[in-house]
Amino acid sequence: MSPERGRARRVTAWRPGNRLRRLGVVLALLAVTLGGIVIGTYAGGHVGTDIGPFRAELKLSPSLSGGTTVDIPPLGALLLDSHDGPAYLTVEVGSLDQGRTEALLDDPASISRASQSAVQDVRDGVMRLGLRTLASVVLATLILAALVFRDVRRTAWAGGMALVITAGSLGAAASTLRPQAIEEPRYEGLLVNAPAIVGDARRIANDYTKYAEQLQRLVGNVSKLYTTVSALPVVQPSPGTTRVLHVSDIHLNPTGWQLIRTVVEQFGIDVVVDTGDMTDWGSEPEASFVGSIGLLKKPYVFIRGNHDSPRTAAAVAQQPNAIVLNNSVTTVGGLTIAGLGDPRFTPDKETSPAGSGLTSAVADQVIGAGEQLAATIEKSPRKVDIALIHDPASAGPLSGTCPLVLSGHTHSRQVSKLPQVEGKQPTTLMVQGSTGGAGLRGLEGEKPTPLTMTVLYFDQQKLLQAYDDITVGGTGQSQVNLERHVIRDPAKGDQVPVTPTPTRGPSESPSPGTTTLSPTPTS
Repeated sequence: MSPERGRARRVTAWRPGNRLRRLGVVLALLAVTLGGIVIGTYAGGHVGTDIGPFRAELKLSPSLSGGTTVDIPPLGALLLDSHDGPAYLTVEVGSLDQGRTEALLDDPASISRASQSAVQDVRDGVMRLGLRTLASVVLATLILAALVFRDVRRTAWAGGMALVITAGSLGAAASTLRPQAIEEPRYEGLLVNAPAIVGDARRIANDYTKYAEQLQRLVGNVSKLYTTVSALPVVQPSPGTTRVLHVSDIHLNPTGWQLIRTVVEQFGIDVVVDTGDMTDWGSEPEASFVGSIGLLKKPYVFIRGNHDSPRTAAAVAQQPNAIVLNNSVTTVGGLTIAGLGDPRFTPDKETSPAGSGLTSAVADQVIGAGEQLAATIEKSPRKVDIALIHDPASAGPLSGTCPLVLSGHTHSRQVSKLPQVEGKQPTTLMVQGSTGGAGLRGLEGEKPTPLTMTVLYFDQQKLLQAYDDITVGGTGQSQVNLERHVIRDPAKGDQVPVTPTPTRGPSESPSPGTTTLSPTPTS
């Protein structure tokens, strides 16, 4: 080629029209590549793998936020913030081979062998999923580019770009992997499987070997669940852990008792605490409702709510496993618990308007109850671990007397700190929702009030280290959620906002962090 012809070709290549054409080709290549990546991911980004006796399906999908969902039909789902985007992993535990399951149940050694391979099964499945997705993306992009461009060189460019982008995306997601995400998962669906998946949250994040052991238990326990249907998977509590179930405001709903029994058995509960309003009117016929306490066969610590009469408290006290606190202290399950019932008896808001709002008279009553209990705690020869009140408006005087105050009354779950008293320990206030879905009152709104309860985990020093919030859809609904919260520093409590507490009346100057007579809802 002559120098003149070479110069002419270079000049032609840099003409504005040719530059636009080249830019169009680049953009077309990029569009086809991205289209091939999306098509290939959805078409081939899934793989089946055996996890013990289960057949599981692993899927990858594009996502800016990332994360992992573990679907366990029909039990529900486990959501994990396991990694950043641009990939989302879904693990669906599917069919169970009946023959293999029966063989596992008949031979405990087989269960152990299958469980030990579960972690490696998952790891191998994820690795195969990544390679399959990569191959599917490249193939889909090559086919799409060949159909669009009908040019070998451009097709090869598109395939190479798809390989680089997909491999880089998977690598970026893998580089942000957070194994500690298992420590605080979010659950959806039936709550009964949650403990089998999580086990002891604090140890899982710190010791992968023990996490593998929890997965082994998951395989064995869920195998039995699918086979017997009624069997519930459980994880043994860690040594020294005390599990307390906090319930409140059952309001004569028998469904509440069914849920309490299930959780007591499933979670290995040591003590049940009830912060009042078991009944609606405190009448003699309602007293028979408390008979379900004895069926739990676990210590049941109760304080009276404003809907519970002295007759109700007496009926509870007759149960063989019940302890009724009335400005008194007891030690059960290694925990020292102080409690005082609501000073009011206001079953009917129409005939007892004083119970319908935080007026000056009501404030004097409920704050006075808190002061009474605080004095009792100060005189206790043993350090009090938990204080029980019905109305959270009574909590103010208890700040600094103990690390944890439990209450109910508002039918709305809330966790906060009480204004700290200088030189004294911080105090966390946990307000429970309604374990009975507010009874018949729960149907008065547009949506039924959900049934709520909380499992509290106390360490060997009797400090709260974690808690599981359980929520079941209200009457006529079946949604069940469980959310675990881990307390980073049990000695200081959870990092939650400070709640304002009412003072006795407008004549007194509010102390720091308090407010005067802010209304609080009643039952």
